[in-house]
Amino acid sequence: MAASALVRKTALVAHVGASVGWLGAVFCFLALAVVGVSSSDANVARGVYQVMEPVAWFTLVPLAFASLVTGLVQSWITPWGLLRHYWVLFKLAITVVCTGVLLMYMRTFEAMAQVAASDAPAEAVRNPSPLLHSVLALLALAAAMVLSVFKPKGVTRRGQQRPVRTGSVTAAP
Repeated sequence: MAASALVRKTALVAHVGASVGWLGAVFCFLALAVVGVSSSDANVARGVYQVMEPVAWFTLVPLAFASLVTGLVQSWITPWGLLRHYWVLFKLAITVVCTGVLLMYMRTFEAMAQVAASDAPAEAVRNPSPLLHSVLALLALAAAMVLSVFKPKGVTRRGQQRPVRTGSVTAAP
C-alpha cells in the first residue's frame, strides 16, 4: 500500500516513539530490579516489587503493543514491506517474542507483588528474575534497534519475486 510522505513520516515518528519509550521503560525496570535485589532496606525492596506490576501494565505492555502495531503499519506503508527483507522479519520476530515473554511474565510480577505485600521474610521478597529479564529485554530491543539503523542486506524469496515500490516508480530489488 502506497502512502504519502506525510503519512509515512507520521507513522515512523509513532513507531520510533513507541520503540524508544519501550526501551526506556525497560531501562527503568532494570534500575528498579537493581534496587530491589541490592537494597539493605527490606521496605524499599518490598516497595520496588509492589510497584513493578502496575507500572508494567501501564508502561511496558502498552509500549510493546504500540511498537508492534506501528512496526506492522510501517511495513505496510513503506517499500520495505513485511516479508521482503530479512531484517524486517527479524525485527518482527524480536518484537513478537519480547511482547509474548512480557505478557507471560506479568504473572510473575503479580506473584512478586503479592509476596512483597505479605509478611514474608525480606530474603523471600528479593528476586533476581526481573534483573535477568530486564537485561535480556535490553539486549533484544537493542538488536532490533541496530537492525533498524543498519538494515543489513538480504532479500527473502518473496522479496526477490516482487518488485520494490518506490513512490510511483517500480524498481527491481
